[in-house]
Amino acid sequence: MIFDFHTHTFYSDGLNSPIELIRFAHSNGYSAIAITDHASPANIDEVIKAAINDCKIASGNWDIRAIPGVELTHVPAGSIADLAKYAKENGAVIVAVHGESIVEPVEPGTNLSAVKCRYVDFLAHPGLITEETVEIAVKNDVYLELTRRGGHCLSNGLVAKLGLKFGAKFLVNSDSHSHKDLYKADFQKKVALSAGIPESEADNMIQKNSNTFLKKISQSFRF
Repeated sequence: MIFDFHTHTFYSDGLNSPIELIRFAHSNGYSAIAITDHASPANIDEVIKAAINDCKIASGNWDIRAIPGVELTHVPAGSIADLAKYAKENGAVIVAVHGESIVEPVEPGTNLSAVKCRYVDFLAHPGLITEETVEIAVKNDVYLELTRRGGHCLSNGLVAKLGLKFGAKFLVNSDSHSHKDLYKADFQKKVALSAGIPESEADNMIQKNSNTFLKKISQSFRF
């Protein structure tokens, strides 16, 4: 089963519409996919509404859990708590935060603000994450992402190393910006292994953490 909680559509910088991406995911054998377009105060209402509409019709007709969400991206670190709360209150089942990837000029302090916020579900591509941040993420049940996305994936090894040290929960997401980026076959496992997750743990970790994450967000999953 493939679970992928980080994807983008043409409502931000992706190629496909939400329903197109969901349909391709269904064809690839996905069990669950989240639509998490880049969001800020400028577009947050639009991307949530679009994701809700297409996720609802997809989940009602196809054997896939399509989940509406957002990825708060390049917003001031001090605004994350309010924006995450707003997103949840307005229908985003998943709130991710665009972490301090080494290939983008995200404001320092973004990672820490994200893991301290009870409305944030996972920290995407955290970059050069610190031990303090990982420990707080564990305490607050904020998941850490291992990604296949070019550039962002360069820090997967550090994220996995510190996450394993402190008992963090990982999500192995695609950060797809096109249907061509979606996972197929065992590539999701290969991303985990390449990050340093032991082969004896990779399959179980992906499935167990994905199911635990689904249970965590299920209280606000309406369809």
